[in-house]
Amino acid sequence: MSGLRHYCGVIGINADHNVVPSLQKTLMIIQNRGQDSAGISVFDGMEIHTVKGAGLVQTALPKESLEPYKGKVGIGHVRYATTGGKGVKNAQPMTMITGSGMMAIAHNGDLTTYDKVKKKYLETGAVFQTDSDTELIINILNKYLGQNSDIILSIRATMGEIDGAYALALMVNGRLFGIRDPHGIRPLIIGKIAGGYMIASESAAIDALGGEIVRDVAPGEIVEICQDSFRSYMPKVKCHCAHCMFEWVYFARPDTIMDGREVYDVRRRIGEILAREHPADVDIVMPIPDSGRAHAIGFSNETGIPYEEGFMKNRFAERTFILPDQKERERAVSMKMNPIKSTVAGKRILIVDDSIVRGTTLKQLVGMLRKAGAIEVHVRIGCPPIIAPCYYGVDMKTRDQFIANKHTVDEICHIIGADSLGYISIDGLVEAIGKSKEDLCLACVNGKYPTRIEGEEERFQSKITDGKFE
Repeated sequence: MSGLRHYCGVIGINADHNVVPSLQKTLMIIQNRGQDSAGISVFDGMEIHTVKGAGLVQTALPKESLEPYKGKVGIGHVRYATTGGKGVKNAQPMTMITGSGMMAIAHNGDLTTYDKVKKKYLETGAVFQTDSDTELIINILNKYLGQNSDIILSIRATMGEIDGAYALALMVNGRLFGIRDPHGIRPLIIGKIAGGYMIASESAAIDALGGEIVRDVAPGEIVEICQDSFRSYMPKVKCHCAHCMFEWVYFARPDTIMDGREVYDVRRRIGEILAREHPADVDIVMPIPDSGRAHAIGFSNETGIPYEEGFMKNRFAERTFILPDQKERERAVSMKMNPIKSTVAGKRILIVDDSIVRGTTLKQLVGMLRKAGAIEVHVRIGCPPIIAPCYYGVDMKTRDQFIANKHTVDEICHIIGADSLGYISIDGLVEAIGKSKEDLCLACVNGKYPTRIEGEEERFQSKITDGKFE
């Protein structure tokens, strides 16, 4: 309910049978990661065929459009537009005919050096058909493949030219590769399925095919996915991990396991820690559906305060974040959520959500609860205050959009019309995820970035002011 959007999701399958139906099925499973477009590329033994379109998987990839295509190796992609617009030209997978054969690539993440590196290639005469950073990756890889026929060396050289967050499913003719950036910012996991192996952004896709989780692709690792096994190529130099904490807080499906942690369990623990850090004397605990549900269950379990569903969500309403005007978004919220009066009337309510960005939607929801008869409305948030932009794949680009940069917690509480407001602490969030703080990307809540970004403070390094380290 925070309105945050995630970039994309990727799938790759190599099996002893036609993988096209499995690609479509698994893309529907990870549809939560992108709803603007979807596509698949499949190798039929001779060449790569690609089908893609705008909208949800069912619209972009209807079964009848996929019937002519068959192959035992393929990749898939669901996209939310960020670097590059929403046009179908930016839909993925992206393909290229090269001297080494046909390539197709699907990308989850964002390159922080996109503009700089693209400018360098434009100056050397390179031609780009899209404004997507994925096309830049495939162009760089093509250059190195032209210089060196060794695909692993070419991928390594490409990784040396780009920076930022990326989890890639790459197909070169009939060979399938999974690639994860050196910090492991975006997730990528290996699974064993009947007759083959696969990679996916989320383990729920592996579950959907009745498969078994093998392990996560390690940060900086290249894996080649074969029908009967996979080959691993680990980086010679390892970086500190920087797994995106928002994957556990909000983006990933609750039934997914990422980097050894079940998302639902993490969110439930967030709610439990929230209850310890910010208790409240209320009658019921309720979520903002769907993102706050596990958090609210954890809060209820920790306190013994009854859990109730207090909002009915209209799943067919237009997504509020795609609307350009604030008044339109506010009207859409009232169409999307409606209080259950028998639950909230005459009660002291505590609502739990995953995060606050602007605060406008939460303000409207608090008002709706009061109008429905709630005596008090208290708010608890499963993410610390967001204060800094994300450059790695979350649609939070400017500091002026964050209410926490302009107001104190008490002021935000007053603005949204709540009786009290409490955010989980950074330490509490880290405890809930169960990983070392040094292995997480917390840049949006502490302003310290795992990669070098101009004008920003780099993690593990002192900030430079007036030419001196602080």
